[in-house]
Amino acid sequence: MDFDLSEELLAVRELGREFAEKEIAPTAAADDRDHRFRRDIFEKMGQLGFFGCVVPESCGGSGLGYLAMVLLTEEIARVHSSVRVHINTQLAPAVTLARFGTEEQKHRWVPGLVDGSRVGCFAITEPDSGSDVASMSTRAKRTDDGYVLSGTKTWISNAPVADWGLVYAATDRDARHRGLSAFMVELDGAGVRRATLDKMGALASPTGTLEFDDVRVPADQRIGAEGQGFAMCMWQLNQTRLSCAAGALGVARAAREAAVAYANQRQQFGQPIGRFQMIQDSLAQMIVEEEAARLLVYRAAHLADRGQPNNVEVSMAKYAAAEAAAHAADGAFKILGAYGYSTEFPVERYLRDARSYQIVEGSSNIHKLIIAQDALGYRRANRGLD
Repeated sequence: MDFDLSEELLAVRELGREFAEKEIAPTAAADDRDHRFRRDIFEKMGQLGFFGCVVPESCGGSGLGYLAMVLLTEEIARVHSSVRVHINTQLAPAVTLARFGTEEQKHRWVPGLVDGSRVGCFAITEPDSGSDVASMSTRAKRTDDGYVLSGTKTWISNAPVADWGLVYAATDRDARHRGLSAFMVELDGAGVRRATLDKMGALASPTGTLEFDDVRVPADQRIGAEGQGFAMCMWQLNQTRLSCAAGALGVARAAREAAVAYANQRQQFGQPIGRFQMIQDSLAQMIVEEEAARLLVYRAAHLADRGQPNNVEVSMAKYAAAEAAAHAADGAFKILGAYGYSTEFPVERYLRDARSYQIVEGSSNIHKLIIAQDALGYRRANRGLD
């Protein structure tokens, strides 16, 4: 195996690192404290091509690939996890349209998502439907000229600020997962109501609910065929889970770096606390878990770039990276002690942000099920769309 990054990928990583440190880091703490969505930073990310790595050039992207996206995401998340969410919210509708949309749909929506002139989101989760996607109750009722959309989506990233949303709804409830369809919906239209949800972490990434009260959606805004929504949703989640895993890597790295720096600086009993074996034990575990997760994430991205099935590899990467981030943040919190608890230092933010990765884009328990059921032969994760 070749573990060396190409010159092009090294340049991509350096671009992400420089942008994160110069544009995001100076106001990260204040933006988080004030729950501030930075539209200016969002637009700069679009202008630099951060949202188009996995979008084909024919649709306005760069086509640099999944490993490039992973490298950028890790660098952004290392500085401020909230901001890396923007990559996911643009990637999901853009790549889904690029794969399943008509030529007219691709040209209509994808360029605005890639260049950051439009804010996107994707809406799957409902108050009573999370991991069980097929049980969603939001309905798209067929009419002569399109559909009427009714229902509520919740815990949707960018819901309070998005221009467009990729919304999944049931067109045939009796058919369960075979009765779901996908729609691009303009969220400033009549009948759409939004509300902001408060949460523990990722405070500069707005999250909220979307209520659809008999919203009329033209037929040409349905993506793919009726009943294809579940397969599309599962395919899309595999892409966003990979980006999410890269974000967890960034948080794990930030926490580890903070812990190492503090362990070298903090003096107790006449020596740096890094000299104590319990501190070394904690750091060693953090380092190994982070590096192991990084290899899993990079492998999943490499498979995606080669066009090979990688669902189970993505689940392994997402699970490992999420747990590594949570452990690293908790370890850094303990090593810093009172300073880890203080809002004047970023470790308390890492601790809050890390927990989200154990929940979003499939919880850690869901990914363990995917991995184990694949091994047992109960449900092959890498089978094709059906």
